[in-house]
This record gives sequence, C-alpha cells and structure tokens, in this order.
Amino acid sequence: MSVTVIIIVAIACFAAGGLATFLLLKYVLKSKSEAILKEAEAEAEVIKKNKLLEVKEKFLNKKADLEKEVAARNQKIQQAENKLKQRELVLTQKQEELQRKRVEVDAIKENLDAQLSIIDRKKEELDRLQSQEREKLETISGLSADEAKERLVDSLKEEAKAQAASYVNDIMDEAKMTASREAKKIVIQSIQRVATETAIENSVTVFHIDSDEVKGRIIGREGRNIRALEAATGVEIVVDDTPEAIVLSAFDPVRREIARLALHQLVTDGRIHPARIEEVVAKVRKQVEEEIVETGKRTTIDLGIHGLHPELIRIIGKMKYRSSYGQNLLQHARETANLCAVMASELGLNPKKAKRAGLLHDIGKVPDEEPELPHALLGMKLAEKYKEKPDICNAIGAHHDEVEMTSLLAPIVQVCDAISGARPGARREIVEAYIKRLNDLEQLAMSYPGVTKTYAIQAGRELRVIVGADKIDDKQTESLSAEIAKKIQDEMTYPGQVKITVIRETRAVSFAK
Repeated sequence: MSVTVIIIVAIACFAAGGLATFLLLKYVLKSKSEAILKEAEAEAEVIKKNKLLEVKEKFLNKKADLEKEVAARNQKIQQAENKLKQRELVLTQKQEELQRKRVEVDAIKENLDAQLSIIDRKKEELDRLQSQEREKLETISGLSADEAKERLVDSLKEEAKAQAASYVNDIMDEAKMTASREAKKIVIQSIQRVATETAIENSVTVFHIDSDEVKGRIIGREGRNIRALEAATGVEIVVDDTPEAIVLSAFDPVRREIARLALHQLVTDGRIHPARIEEVVAKVRKQVEEEIVETGKRTTIDLGIHGLHPELIRIIGKMKYRSSYGQNLLQHARETANLCAVMASELGLNPKKAKRAGLLHDIGKVPDEEPELPHALLGMKLAEKYKEKPDICNAIGAHHDEVEMTSLLAPIVQVCDAISGARPGARREIVEAYIKRLNDLEQLAMSYPGVTKTYAIQAGRELRVIVGADKIDDKQTESLSAEIAKKIQDEMTYPGQVKITVIRETRAVSFAK
C-alpha cells in the first residue's frame, strides 16, 4: 500500500470521528517509513560496495598496464645500453688499431729520414765529383762550360734551320703540285655522292574543283565569302574563267598552303560562310604550324643532328614552304648539309659540325623581321641567339663573305652552298633574267619625277632611290616610297619582298681659290 492511500484512509477515518483509528494509522505509517529507510540504506550499501569493487578492479587493470609499459621501456633501455657497449668496444678496438698504425708510421718515417740523409750526403759527394770533372775538362779544352754549351747550341740551331728550310720547300712544292688536283677531286666526289632535285614553282597554287558551281559558293553573296577568306589567309584568290580551277596567289608559301587546305576543307564540308571560314582557317593554321615543327624534327633526325633549339627546329621546318630562285629552301639546306659532311670527311674535319653548319646556313631567309640585314648576318644572329657554337655561327655569317672567316667550316659551307645552288636544274632563274629584273626595278623607280639615281642591291631585295633635295621635300619622300612599292607589287614578279628606301640629302659645295 502506498503512502498516498494510507493518508487518504487516515483522513477518512479522522473525518468519521475515530481518533483511535487515526492513531493506529499514524503508527502504521511510521513503521512503514522506517522500513523504507532501512531498505534504502541497505540498497545504498550494496551499491557502494559494488562501486568500490569496480574502482578497485580498474585500479588493478591500470596498474597492470603501467607495469607492462615500464617493463617494455626497461627492455628498450637495456637494448640501447647493449648497443652502446658494443659501439664502445668497437671504438676501443679501432683506437688501439690506430695507435698501432701510428707507431708503425713513426717507425717508417724515421727510416725514411735516415735514408734521405744518406741520399743527401751522396748527392753532395756527387756534386763535388762533377765539379772536379768539369774543372778538369775546362782545363783540357780551354773553354768554360757555358762557352761550350753556346757553341753546341749554335751549331745545332744552324743545322736545324737548314733542314727545316729544305723540308718546308719540299712540302710547298708538293702542295702546289697536288692542291689543285685534290681540291677538284674532293668537290667532284662531294657532288657525285649527293642526290639532287629540280626546281619547283613558288608563286601560285592552283586549287582544282569538281565543277564551276563551287566557284559561286566560294565567292558568296556580294563576295562576302571570298573577302573573308582573303582577309583570314592573306592570299589573293583569283576566280576567273579557267575551268574547274581557282588560283591562289601569294609570295608566302605558308599562307598559300593554309589557304589551299582551308579551301579543301570548306569545299568538302559544303558549309561556306564567313564565320565558318575563320574557324577553318584558324584550325588549318594550327595544323600547318604543327606540320612545320614535325618537318623540322624529322629533318634533324634524318641528318643525325641533335641538340638544336626548338625555335631553330621550327625555322628549319618552315624552310619546306620557302624557296629561293625556284629552289626549295629545305631541300637546298639538306643538300648543302650532306655536301658539307662529305667534304669535311674528305678533309679530315668533324663531319657532324659541318653538317650542322650546312643545315643552318640559310636560316636567315626564313624570318620576316629585320629584312634590311643580309640573310647570312641575320642567320648568324639567330644562331648566336639560340646558343650555337662560335665556329658554326661564323660559318653561317661568312658563307657570302659578309664577315671574316675564322674556321675551316666557313669555306666548306660557302663552297657546298655554291655547289648546291649552281648545279644544273637547281635554280630556275638564269643570269639574264636576274639582270633584267634588277634593271626593271631601277628603271621603274627612275620613271618618277625628282629621282636622280636608283640602285637595286641585295640581289633585288632592296631598292635604294636617291632624289634631288631641290625637287622633293621630306614629306613627299614618304609618299614616293609608298607609290614605288605599290607599282612594283602590281607590275613585277619577284621572290620574297622588296624594300624601297628613298634617300634625300642636301649638299652645300664651295671652292676656295
């Protein structure tokens, strides 16, 4: 029975008027509460004992763990002490060995000192005997040692000079007799051992189409497509009455190749509009750049040339799309490299360095920057920029005598360049056509009023125009230069580019009488 029920019963009894009953209930309640307290105390005691047992058990576990850890640490310390004792024992043995060797070295040193002292005494005795013998010889001959030495040296010197002069004369005579024959033999063997190719066309490319309907699609509405293509590629596209053909005209072969490949893709795809043209031209230009690098790498691998700067490899690859007087520049460079290697081998020089110089000798023709420099000097600057060796740089710069030759590679490169360019079929332009082109350049410039003299220099790559200071002012010289350049571009055919320089100067001349 709960305490609440008993209280309710007690209140009910009290209300009924039973005092005795109330007292009885009070006693019962008191007894019940005491029993509950005792029971609670007993339970508390049991819980206390249980907790003490748990704490004691944890303490014992912790103590056992600590004892294990202390034992492990003691074991490690004991192992370390054993290792230290072993090291100390080894060091003691090494120290004893070192002390023993030191004693042996000291003994050897004492022995050497004794032997050196004996040698010194014997040397002194030998010097004394030599001086005595020298005095006896001087007394007998009547000459001192220095005088006798001078006479002997003079006689040997005169004999050596006579023999050397005779030997040099013999060599010179033999060299004069055989030099011409050997030189011709080397050049002929070099030419015979290198394969050649004929000249190629280098100004226009003909793009073949299936039907003339494609021409209209290429031109586009109001000429938008062809204008976009010309602007993107920098190539003049000639669409005329020639059946099933479109002419791509430009003096830069790389641009012509980009235009040809872009046209091929556009015609094959069928979608021809300005946006598509720009996209295809950009893609093709990237492909051509990759092809240029790949061609340069393949060329260096074929020739066995290693360690070239990546930019030089790119310039070599770009030679594939360049030509000089109709001769492909890359083919000319490869041919010159092989000729240089053959000739260097015949002369007992390093064929690899000669081949490297021959391959790089015309790299100055490829870059478009600094066109006022001769290509040999520009090529030398590029080679120096990309850390080529001095003798190779000199061979590049001296192959047209712009700089002085400082190594044997330079004349080899010069001769092989001439062999490659002068052989039959190498270059399309003959001397008469070359001279006529230079004369045409000069006459074209002379046709303008105010021009007094004209000079075509650098094989027609530059035109110097001298005007009268009293006829043309400084402002008019600029317009004259532009007009001459435009007229040359419109009326003449030439490889590469022509630089027009107009010179105006004022001179004051007086005479003292």
